[in-house]
Amino acid sequence: MSEQRIDISTAIGVVGLGAGLLAAVSGRRKFALLSAGAALAASLLARRDATEAGELERRVTSMNEQIRQLENAVAAQVQSRMAAEEAVKSLSTQLSEAERRAGDSSPLPLILQDDGTANEGLTDPVTGLFNHDYFLVSLDSRIAAARRHLRPVAVALVDVVEGRQGDHRPAADARTIADALRETLRESDTATRLRDGRFGIVLEDTPENGAIWTMERLRRRLAEDNSDLTLWAGVACYPAHAFDVGALIERADVALESAREWHQDRIEVATAE
Repeated sequence: MSEQRIDISTAIGVVGLGAGLLAAVSGRRKFALLSAGAALAASLLARRDATEAGELERRVTSMNEQIRQLENAVAAQVQSRMAAEEAVKSLSTQLSEAERRAGDSSPLPLILQDDGTANEGLTDPVTGLFNHDYFLVSLDSRIAAARRHLRPVAVALVDVVEGRQGDHRPAADARTIADALRETLRESDTATRLRDGRFGIVLEDTPENGAIWTMERLRRRLAEDNSDLTLWAGVACYPAHAFDVGALIERADVALESAREWHQDRIEVATAE
C-alpha cells in the first residue's frame, strides 16, 4: 500500500513537472496552476507517507519491547519453576526420611520405639500423633504434590475444650481427641498435635466440602462418648484459599478464631483474599 502511494505521489509529481514545462513554454496560467496543485498534492502525499511510516516504526518498536518483556517473564517463570522443583525434591526427601525414622509410612497409628515409648523426635509424647515439625513438612510436601498433579489439599486446625458454656474452659484430654482422629481420618491423611496443644490435620486430595464433612464426622465421633465437649475447627484449602504453607495455615488459624467466637461447636471455612 505504501509503495502504491509512493507511485501515485511520483505520478502526480511528473504531472506537475509536465504542467510546469507546458506553462513555461506556452505561458498559460492554467498550466501554471495545474503545476502548483500537483506539487502541493505530491507534497501532502509524501508527508502522509512519512507520518504513517513513523507510526509504523513506533508500533514495531513497541511490539519488540513487549516481546522482550514476555521473553524475560518466561525466563523468570522457568527459573522459578526449577527452584520450586528443587524445593519439592528436598521436602520429599525430608518427608521420606521422617517416615522412615518413625518406622511406619502411615501417619496415623501410634509410633512406638522398641521399649514401648513414643518416638519423641517426631511424635507428641502425650498422644503419639506426629508433632508440629512433622505437620509443617507434611503439609509442604502434600501441597507440592498437589501442585504437580492439580489436586486439592485441605488443612484443619482443631481446638477441643470441656464444657458447653463459658469463656474460660479447660482443654479436653488430648488422648481422647487423638483416638477420635485415628478412628475418623483416612490412612492417607495426617493428624498432628501442635506445640500450643491444638491439633493440625492435613487432608490429602480433599476439597472444601470434603474437609467440612471430615470435621463434622470428628465432631460426631467425639460427641458419642463425650457429650460435654466443644469442638472448634478452622478449615483452609489449597488452592482455593492460599498457595503455600504459611498462608494456608494463617487462613485456617483465622477461621479457627472465628469459630471460637461461638460457644457451641463450630466449623469455619477460610476466605480467600
